[in-house]
Amino acid sequence: MAICYDENAKTISIDTEHTTYQMKIGPYGVLLHTYYGKRISGEDMSYLFRYSDIGFSTAMGDAGMDRTVSLDTMPQEMPSFNVGDYRAEGIRVQHGDGSYALDLRYVSHDITRGKYSLKGLPAMYGGSETAETLKVVLKDRAKEFYVTLLYGVYEELDIITRACLIENREEKTAVMDKAVSMSMDFLTGDMDIYTFNGRHEMEREVERRKLGRGITSVGSLRGTSSHQHNPFVILCSSDTEEEYGECYGFSYVYSGNFLAEAEISQRDQLRFAMGIHPSRFRILLEKGRVFAMPEVIMSYSGSGLGRLSIQFHRAIRNYLCRGKYKNSRRPVLINNWEATYFDFTGEKLISIAEEAAKLGIEMLVMDDGWFGKRNLDESGLGDWIPNEEKLGMSLKELVERVREKGLAFGIWIEPEMVSEDSLLYQEHPDWAFALPGRTPGRGRCQLVLDLGRECVREYLYQAICKILDTGDISYVKWDMNRSICDVYNPELPPEQQGEAGHKYILGLYDLLERITARYPDVLLEGCSGGGGRFDAGMLYYSPQIWCSDDTDAIERLKIQYGTSFCYPVSTVGSHVSACPNHQNGRITPLHTRGVVAMAGTFGYELDISKMSDQDKEEVKEQIEDYKKYFDLVQDGDYYRLTKPEEDFTVWQFVSRDREKSLVNAVMTSAKANAPDYIIRLKGLDPESRYKEEGSGKIYQGSALMWGGYLLPREIGEYQSYQLYFVRV
Repeated sequence: MAICYDENAKTISIDTEHTTYQMKIGPYGVLLHTYYGKRISGEDMSYLFRYSDIGFSTAMGDAGMDRTVSLDTMPQEMPSFNVGDYRAEGIRVQHGDGSYALDLRYVSHDITRGKYSLKGLPAMYGGSETAETLKVVLKDRAKEFYVTLLYGVYEELDIITRACLIENREEKTAVMDKAVSMSMDFLTGDMDIYTFNGRHEMEREVERRKLGRGITSVGSLRGTSSHQHNPFVILCSSDTEEEYGECYGFSYVYSGNFLAEAEISQRDQLRFAMGIHPSRFRILLEKGRVFAMPEVIMSYSGSGLGRLSIQFHRAIRNYLCRGKYKNSRRPVLINNWEATYFDFTGEKLISIAEEAAKLGIEMLVMDDGWFGKRNLDESGLGDWIPNEEKLGMSLKELVERVREKGLAFGIWIEPEMVSEDSLLYQEHPDWAFALPGRTPGRGRCQLVLDLGRECVREYLYQAICKILDTGDISYVKWDMNRSICDVYNPELPPEQQGEAGHKYILGLYDLLERITARYPDVLLEGCSGGGGRFDAGMLYYSPQIWCSDDTDAIERLKIQYGTSFCYPVSTVGSHVSACPNHQNGRITPLHTRGVVAMAGTFGYELDISKMSDQDKEEVKEQIEDYKKYFDLVQDGDYYRLTKPEEDFTVWQFVSRDREKSLVNAVMTSAKANAPDYIIRLKGLDPESRYKEEGSGKIYQGSALMWGGYLLPREIGEYQSYQLYFVRV
């Protein structure tokens, strides 16, 4: 068993292959957090904490005159509130008698085989051979108010998940306006924090800064996890780099408003917590109601950031993503958006399919503009009825004719949105978010349908099913093109409006669950203007997400670099797009665009008819390379060999058995009389010899890793290379 209870020391230890996580039933039943780090053997780590009389740190009420026992200094597993701990609270609740307080004490714990699940919420999964579950029940000292802490343990992956269930058993209703899924107190605050920030068309830029006194936070109030701040955070020692140092990763399995807080206290202790953003969050807990908080995936590495990323990649790829495509090769697709935008007919799409088939492309995806009055982005959303006049044929005929060309068929939808110029809005204007007496704000000329309402979800479910039942549709791109505001649910009374935003996310998950259950063989790709909802919660339903609306290969280097810290390559939607690029006008070689897109699900987004014969031949070669390298790229270990700010960006894939490796390099700065560039490979067997397929040269693994490899030199801007090494 990975989870062990020491009755004498009153410690609960979670041991994975390389890590230990420990908590202890401390004075007066306070559940202490004592350790998370490299694996240790059986030691009670509470010896690292000293009980002291600290000025202005209030002693616990039941400690009598002992001034050394204060919740303000004790490292807790779930923080208290308004009972002497002045640091950031975990759960903020007002009880039925009007008192604001939470003073949680240990009641019991339970250890079982298999992984817990969360009703209505995405979470990692695993059977009795893969995972274990620890449940720890805490109770308020004075009230019948309970918090059950949930821990999922994946011993071989060095992964621990955390969530919690919050229950009021008092006769009177309690009000909760802040809740975290997990909190962890470190005895030292000498750490840096990595956050992944950005904007539309430039998501998940890496930002590293040293934590200082007070609270450092990152979060979203956009109704989605957002382009601006991703719900993934790394804490690390100041000397941590790719192959060295201690680091902790926290990924929130939630797609709505979130808040991550890191607070350095007066004693230089660190409290880190992750939860639903408390702004506009207010939950009424009637007697007997159990509120489930979303899951956080946690991992620790004592060997640097690269190892931490590998641990997250393996966990997400194999135990969060689901369905037919989670580990299988996705079809090479071509999307018509940058080729035609709204200006297309069925015959135009068929002609694209005919040309694409000659090159080895396997799927045509029909993007925005095929339904209702959708000839521009100001109308039609919500009317999921094929525009046969525009297409010149029925959707069924279009699907059949594309398939006759040898391609599978995919389709774009944006179910969560509605245009005011639509039949749906004319019939049900109250289905869109709007505040009473106020004109709602528009994003991309559209409003947001309230998926927290069952009638809206049922309409969308029936509409989507009708589309997918029309013909043999193999792929759905599920888009969502604005941030959410004006959140108000007319079905809820005034005192429950603080639940409307969370109900929207639960409604989204419910709709996605129903669709994926009914169509298990359909590949679902998530999208929100690209990477505006690229989070672990969405990956439970869609095994890939369109990484960014910025398809420029050079800017994608930075976007995909930041994405790689948490999310595996198999989840990253990436295409070869038109040139000059439609977002920034950059001109980049076709080969380089292919190399960058191959660090993802791979496909095309351009007008084939405008390609030269030479380029078409290169597309054929790219597709063959993608198929050849697929297993290595999608399931191999990923290594960042450089940062994208350097003159070249290099990343590497290594098969789990260390038999094969693919090194990808893009030169981002053309220089006269440039120096030679040497890169050091990672992950190889130092005792083995490897043949580089292009040159035929053979190298010792240790030489490639510790001495390095001399990159080729070519004249020209944005040149790229793929180096394939095979053990001999």
